[in-house]
Amino acid sequence: MAPPLRKLVLTTHITSSVGWLGAVLAFLALAVIGLTSQDDQAVRAVYLVMEPAAWYALIPLAVASLLTGLVQSLGTTWGLFRHYWVIFKLLINVGAIVVLLMYTETLGYLAGLAAAPDTDLGLLRNPSVLIHTVLALMLLLAATVLAVYKPRGRTRYALRTRPTASRTAAPQR
Repeated sequence: MAPPLRKLVLTTHITSSVGWLGAVLAFLALAVIGLTSQDDQAVRAVYLVMEPAAWYALIPLAVASLLTGLVQSLGTTWGLFRHYWVIFKLLINVGAIVVLLMYTETLGYLAGLAAAPDTDLGLLRNPSVLIHTVLALMLLLAATVLAVYKPRGRTRYALRTRPTASRTAAPQR
């Protein structure tokens, strides 16, 4: 990748990843409010806003982080399968997106309960949202640590494809 394009992709990757982390932190605040608030309207509002926020903020930022990370890894010397830390970040990202997509059904269900005026708020005050949000936060922080520290460890694929002296030497005449 040409340096200007590489910087653009890296900037987009960092921005979408930080945005995803920020959206998860906002969800954490909403989950705490939903569990602890004594104001019935606030509790209902929290669950009504979570589903669209997932669809319009969490999911787009997560997918953008995944796509720009793939482009970054495939377009640079880091590669997608050369270093364990890159593979772990990929697995974290894909796993988090899969769980998020599955969990949006639960968010939709909770929003439906919140919209019904006769719903017992005890049904909404479920720690599930808080637990999922804390786990997502921990995964994203782990991915951040991997990106910053880049622990050593090359994969077997990288070791097999590493150029050796015999492969890189000029042919003899």
